[in-house]
Amino acid sequence: MTDPAPENAPEILEIVLPAEAAGERFDRALAAALPDLSRTRIQALVRAGKVSADGRPVDDAGKKIAGGETVSVEIPPPEPAIPQAEDIPLVIVHEDDDLVVIEKPAGLVVHPGAGNWSGTLVNALLHHCRGSLSGIGGVERPGIVHRLDKDTSGLLVVAKNDKAHRHLAEQFADHGRTGHLERAYLALIWGEPIRPRGTVDAPIDRDPHNREKMRVSRPGRGREAITHWELIERFGPRAKPIASLIQCVLETGRTHQIRAHMAHIGHPVLGDPVYGAGFRTKVAHLTDEARADLSALNRQALHAAHLAFEHPSTGEILSFDSDLPEDLQQLLESLQAQS
Repeated sequence: MTDPAPENAPEILEIVLPAEAAGERFDRALAAALPDLSRTRIQALVRAGKVSADGRPVDDAGKKIAGGETVSVEIPPPEPAIPQAEDIPLVIVHEDDDLVVIEKPAGLVVHPGAGNWSGTLVNALLHHCRGSLSGIGGVERPGIVHRLDKDTSGLLVVAKNDKAHRHLAEQFADHGRTGHLERAYLALIWGEPIRPRGTVDAPIDRDPHNREKMRVSRPGRGREAITHWELIERFGPRAKPIASLIQCVLETGRTHQIRAHMAHIGHPVLGDPVYGAGFRTKVAHLTDEARADLSALNRQALHAAHLAFEHPSTGEILSFDSDLPEDLQQLLESLQAQS
């Protein structure tokens, strides 16, 4: 039995160029045969000596091929992205040697990733906490234990060291079922639920037709997801309210959980382009002022308003509350005027 390849081993691709491609440029023919690789990427691999044809290194990506060559391409493992510190303003609610609590504005991505390698909360924290991070896993970086969607605003806690990271991660993994973790969100939703309070207990998995979207799945599939909600205020005619303000308390923390669950029960979050697209016609029932404020919002009307947890070193229960940001407060007031 051969030993398995190490995780960081390069990927080797082998392909025979079609005979009918004779006379074409090497990079063009190979890109056609390997559609996952662009011509630019192929040219870079040729320059790096990672491509051979019939056992001989290819040194010119522009040479003409004869057709029928057996080509081998070595794809090196991706290099880890190293976030850079960036001077991005942050609203700090609390900070000590172990952790920092911030109010994340809408539009700020939490962690670097595809399409967002800079301008994230991690980049901002590397700058803000420079010199005070003892490191997570031996690397000087902040420890992300939970996230908020890019266009969701509100409270978020980040660890500064391994001890705090482990302790906080355990609390978030437990979801407050046996500990002191509390998370509550304020959301403006379409319509009015038929009861003043309720629970959505429905598993969530990724939509196979849209990788940017989650969906409620059948029992036995997906990951457990539980959201407790309570009606706070309704807006519009009493007989048929146009929208409501609710508080959601999470018992689990899945991607897009509140947004997917509210859409599942027929009350998607206002301004949500992913889960509320089918409610666009409801906008016509808003006053001109509310319609303008919703258009200006340009995001889902969701805010992480309350966060409480046990401090990883002192054992003290820390509790924080965050008022609605200006854009959501403006929309709320225009909806209240509609009542």
